[in-house]
Amino acid sequence: MPSTTSSKVSRWDQHGREHVVHVRRSGVQRTLTCGTCDWRRNAQFLPWLKAEEHLLEAHQATIAP
Repeated sequence: MPSTTSSKVSRWDQHGREHVVHVRRSGVQRTLTCGTCDWRRNAQFLPWLKAEEHLLEAHQATIAP
């Protein structure tokens, strides 16, 4: 049984609100879940880049911690 690990990508928008996409890894598959809007996506490659793109496009969140 593959182990499951998780990390997160967080950015702030221009109003000071934090938006977080959780990256959960199980084997080679990664599942992205946005804590703000419940957006979900499976990604095998470049999950953190896809998380950053979602934060930019959906929430205009570009300010890195």
